Parts: sequence; structure tokens; C-alpha cells
Amino acid sequence: MSEFSTELKNIFVKYESVKYDFFKWRFESTFTNKVILALGFACLTGLLAQLRFYLPYTPVPVTGQVFAVLLSGVILGKWYGGLSQGLYTVIGVLGVPWFADAKSGMAILLGVTGGYLIGFIVASLVIGWFIDMYVKSRSFIGIFCLMVIGIVLIYLAGVINLSFVLGVNAQKAIELGALPFIAVDIYKALIVSAIAAALVPRAAYGNELDSR
Repeated sequence: MSEFSTELKNIFVKYESVKYDFFKWRFESTFTNKVILALGFACLTGLLAQLRFYLPYTPVPVTGQVFAVLLSGVILGKWYGGLSQGLYTVIGVLGVPWFADAKSGMAILLGVTGGYLIGFIVASLVIGWFIDMYVKSRSFIGIFCLMVIGIVLIYLAGVINLSFVLGVNAQKAIELGALPFIAVDIYKALIVSAIAAALVPRAAYGNELDSR
């Protein structure tokens, strides 16, 4: 084996060790540390919410929030991924202007995009639970499947709320609140899956069900 190959192998081993150590630390960390991490992801969600644009045929904007939502479940795991999105929603409702268009307040939660905020919490919880509980879910394919499930959960909550707020039937709500975003969200899911697959360790670091 050449010196260059040996060096590359050493770098790879160190990288894998760093990944494992971080997730092991996160799993065993104190409640305070986990809440701080969750708050950090809430801030990231608020930042990416400002990357948005509107399509001419729907009141729901395309934003960067979904990146943070999907990644929060992977990095923070069960409960705390969901907590990060819960903090994002609650703090925004209380007045911090970090919803899309730098808006805040209860009116956003009760408006056309309020359902998506609830969907963010549920999606991150589900993704985080699988990542923490199943080592097999940490492959690129496994993570991508979780990303798609997360997106479906976000759509489901968003569309149900949109139907009530606008007073339209389910088909119209789907046309306005889900169909325009499928292609771009699948693209987001692919990017997040690639990032997540490079970050999560393939070794058990907690109480994984498939490693007992």
C-alpha cells in the first residue's frame, strides 16, 4: 500500500471516529445540551425560511425550511429533532420574525401555512426516531425513504389545514398545497440524504433495536 493510500485510509478512519463520537455524545448528552442543539436548529430553520419565492398559483411559498426540518431529525434524533421545530414554531408565534417573509405571530400558525409548521414537528420526530432506533435506516436509501416520508407528513398536515383555512375540498387543497412542490422537495430530499448519509455513523451508538 502506498503512502498516499495509507494517509487516505487514516483520514477516513479519523472521520468515521469523529462521526461516531459526536452521535454517541449527542445520545448520552445532558438535557441542557440537547435543548441547546435543538434551539440551534430552530435558528437554522428560521434563517432558511427567508430563502423563499412564491409561485403564481398558490399562496404557499417555496422555502428552504424543509432542508433544516429533514436534517434536524437526522442530527438531533428522536424527540429533540421534533423539539427543534416545536421551538421554531412557538418562538415565532411569540414574536420572533423568523417565519417566511420575516413574519411572526399566531396569525401565521392559524393561516394558510400553519399546517406545515405542525408537519415540520411531526416529520422531524418520525425521522429522528428511525435514525436513532435502526442502524439500517442510516444508508443513503434508508435516509432518502425517511426524507420522503417526512415530506409526505408535512404535506398531509399542510393540506388538511389549507383545506380548512381556504374552505376548499381535498383535491383543490392538494393542487395548491402539495403538487406544486413535489419536484423541488424531492430534490431537497436527495441533497439532504447525501449530506446525512455522510454524517451519520453506521455503527450503533445508543439503544438501536436492530443491534441488540
